[in-house]
Amino acid sequence: MSETMSIEEYLRQGGVLTSPDNAPPRYRGEVLRLMASFVDSELAGAAGFADIINDAPGIKERIATARIVLEKTDHAGRVLDVMGTFGADVERYAVHHAWNARLARDADIGAARQGGDMRLSVFHYPLQGWVDAVVLNVLMGMATVIQLRELTHVSYQPLAEIFREILPREAHHTALGVEALERIVGDEGSRRAALESVGYWRPRVAASFGLAGSARYEMLKRLGLRHRPNEALLSEWQTTLDGQLAALNLN
Repeated sequence: MSETMSIEEYLRQGGVLTSPDNAPPRYRGEVLRLMASFVDSELAGAAGFADIINDAPGIKERIATARIVLEKTDHAGRVLDVMGTFGADVERYAVHHAWNARLARDADIGAARQGGDMRLSVFHYPLQGWVDAVVLNVLMGMATVIQLRELTHVSYQPLAEIFREILPREAHHTALGVEALERIVGDEGSRRAALESVGYWRPRVAASFGLAGSARYEMLKRLGLRHRPNEALLSEWQTTLDGQLAALNLN
């Protein structure tokens, strides 16, 4: 970085930071917010799937669900370690919130944060049995892959490297969900239940991409923490999801 170039200009031009010591206050705050949202969403998601393990119809499905719970918790731990370098209380963090807390099924909160944690709004809604959990895993899993692909380019290099390691495992979680959903749609009654779940979860997962035309996006872009707008990520998800649902006879 040039001695005459500000850190903000350096980041705007694609520069990266490697230590909290180099980060200006606003950048620190936004990186911590980004990490907290990811960690809280992973912990809340893992807690929800942990409660559904015993609803899985067979050993293979139970193993897959348990693996998702394990790996999502591990992903949260990896990012939480980075938060620790910024001064976060890592030891207290994991037990500070009720990660399995949920709102009523018919609540309508849009993209709004609830309670004291930073989970995405979709993780405030409860699961209703195995089919419902598999549908959420597929829809949110596809969204997570797109969102993580965006985060692999964040300007805080240690965090970007962790997201690059996490991405293929999250993609595998989605693949496990698609495999389970393929078995579910083989039964007409289960297929109808899956269709109902798709209708329930689709708008709630879509809300996780945030608002179109977000002024906040422009600020994050200047800091090198975002590169594609919310509406572009949402459009990619909708197109990819429509193709997957068509292949499963669920659109």
